Amino acid sequence: MAECGASGSGSSGDSLDKSITLPPDEIFRNLENAKRFAIDIGGSLTKLAYYSTVQHKVAKVRSFDHSGKDTEREHEPPYEISVQEEITARLHFIKFENTYIEACLDFIKDHLVNTETKVIQATGGGAYKFKDLIEEKLRLKVDKEDVMTCLIKGCNFVLKNIPHEAFVYQKDSDPEFRFQTNHPHIFPYLLVNIGSGVSIVKVETEDRFEWVGGSSIGGGTFWGLGALLTKTKLLAPHPPPRRVLQKFDELLHLASRGQHSNVDMLVRDVYGGAHQTLGLSGNLIASSFGKSATADQEFSKEDMAKSLLHMISNDIGQLACLHARLHSLDRVYFGGFFIRGHPVTMRTITYSINFFSKGEVQALFLRHEGYLGAIGAFLKGAEQDNPNQYSWGENYAGSSGLMSASPELGPAQRARSGTFDLLEMDRLERPLVDLPLLLDPPSYVPDTVDLTDDALARKYWLTCFEEALDGVVKRAVASQPDSVDAAERAEKFRQKYWNKLQTLRQQPFAYGTLTVRSLLDTREHCLNEFNFPDPYSKVKQRENGVALRCFPGVVRSLDALGWEERQLALVKGLLAGNVFDWGAKAVSAVLESDPYFGFEEAKRKLQERPWLVDSYSEWLQRLKGPPHKCALIFADNSGIDIILGVFPFVRELLLRGTEVILACNSGPALNDVTHSESLIVAERIAGMDPVVHSALQEERLLLVQTGSSSPCLDLSRLDKGLAALVRERGADLVVIEGMGRAVHTNYHAALRCESLKLAVIKNAWLAERLGGRLFSVIFKYEVPAE
Repeated sequence: MAECGASGSGSSGDSLDKSITLPPDEIFRNLENAKRFAIDIGGSLTKLAYYSTVQHKVAKVRSFDHSGKDTEREHEPPYEISVQEEITARLHFIKFENTYIEACLDFIKDHLVNTETKVIQATGGGAYKFKDLIEEKLRLKVDKEDVMTCLIKGCNFVLKNIPHEAFVYQKDSDPEFRFQTNHPHIFPYLLVNIGSGVSIVKVETEDRFEWVGGSSIGGGTFWGLGALLTKTKLLAPHPPPRRVLQKFDELLHLASRGQHSNVDMLVRDVYGGAHQTLGLSGNLIASSFGKSATADQEFSKEDMAKSLLHMISNDIGQLACLHARLHSLDRVYFGGFFIRGHPVTMRTITYSINFFSKGEVQALFLRHEGYLGAIGAFLKGAEQDNPNQYSWGENYAGSSGLMSASPELGPAQRARSGTFDLLEMDRLERPLVDLPLLLDPPSYVPDTVDLTDDALARKYWLTCFEEALDGVVKRAVASQPDSVDAAERAEKFRQKYWNKLQTLRQQPFAYGTLTVRSLLDTREHCLNEFNFPDPYSKVKQRENGVALRCFPGVVRSLDALGWEERQLALVKGLLAGNVFDWGAKAVSAVLESDPYFGFEEAKRKLQERPWLVDSYSEWLQRLKGPPHKCALIFADNSGIDIILGVFPFVRELLLRGTEVILACNSGPALNDVTHSESLIVAERIAGMDPVVHSALQEERLLLVQTGSSSPCLDLSRLDKGLAALVRERGADLVVIEGMGRAVHTNYHAALRCESLKLAVIKNAWLAERLGGRLFSVIFKYEVPAE
């Protein structure tokens, strides 16, 4: 393991080296490209933030220059592929105990290359305590920022950019975390920060917030009174910070094992059986510590700690509830040292809020609440770059995830569960917004099945992704035959993704709600991490070339059919094209073993009508009416899918007088077609078909990017330009094709216009669960209620 750097005492580096589970250069990643720093230092934990540029490989496609080569055109690929270096922006956030601050500052100093950085934004009480040390070690001027302003800015940032940031805590559920889907409209809300005391802030907009209340009874009260009540030995004047952290955890550990009813006077103790006539539960606390005034007995440390925790939590909960009602707010986010992911504190706060609000106000907690100050301080220092104009996405490959902290876990065990916690956010090329056609954006949930809830489905899909790992590694290596280290990098990818899957087996809530989409996205992030930007690029290039040569014949066959017969043939073509999905094990096995498996063979694989979900008759009846104004189509796979399935369908809509917006992924995922590939494919088709040619020329057919690089589809995070075009053209039909986009996600999505959701079920387990068999068909035509 690499040394973290020399420290003043000579021991910090050693202790860091022995305690952490990752080498320092895997914690402080891309440090050589760091350009701006911020730090939030609390009583026990340090949160470091920095911005860096990340260089990674991307696969680019470009049309060949065919001038003077017409005779050879049929025998060459439709485009060329080149792998290029691209630079993107990344935010790094690292949380560690103050014990290691000196050694970590030394490591940063030794590896910091960018000398343009002159200032470090700092917040938290430790910004004053460690100011001289930071300036001495890093030779950066410390610019102190207001704590509350940083917390609010950080909270706004994570709520806007991490869809599954907020969760409710339900103690009797398994698992106990229930994540909320955040959408761009996050205001207004109440933030309750529980440190030594309590601060309550009403947040109305990005820059407008006000302190509306607070209390001196907070985490410090629990700590101080708890130490006195439980006779916990008082700390030495200058204790090691790690010991400070454990003292607080020890009190919570005591509380988790206590019975507050042995110390508290309950309603039944006051009224006996008569409490039922008053409409009160006998288990309600009538008086905290009430029994200690009259009982001639000793109380256990555990019971007193539990009673104290309830007393303080109930007080904070009632105060927060009153302020929420006063300001007509139903969302209250809790953060601060007192929370820090402890189930026992989240449980008591949740109960209190629910009781006093009669269920009308929700207690919400944040996956990354420990980072809010550091994120806010960074944003304050980066205002000239206007980071809020971009959308950001969590990089699962470089982030630790939310760790379970069972109340039965002792402080020493908790400490061993991970000394360093990491969060990485990648800047996305364009801002992401809601699809304007969502019926009710705040209630929209992209994913069909919550694997966090469904233990049987979770076990199946985790095993499925584990078993597919060998094939993904093989495909990654094969995609870079000229690279000498491809096999080594692929092995590192395997290990990282395997470790992520094992974490999710133990902690399915680690990255928010666990879904098939999140498993796919995590795999893509890990592939990109080890410079496999598009393992299927050569496969797509070959299949696009084959399909383009078949296109004229397919169109001639369709044009020879009568109108009604052609409509069914077009739909069957869409479905047959959707069979060609390299992400489906049942399909990839066929494609690898039978090189002659093609469009007609795929049609024969399809379920006969009536399909598993079959609204085709209603769709046909609708086609006999007036044409749609504009159709928005989300395409799925390259090759036969887009060229022989989607484009003939698009062509028919154009002939009906319907404008078409064809939306494809911005970046690669599996063998899904990308926007740049679709442009070349459309150009080649236009050269063969006058209908498509004139539609492109007259901008009745528009090709746009979704803003996504996922095999699934989140309609709340789409490219801003796509959303603007949908409004401008008045889209009144949405077509979503593919298992990832129309079944794993958006199966229940409610839209304000007509929609078609169609897919072929290419997974036997899923087909059986849906009541069908392999290659069953979903054809779901929906019309919104008037």
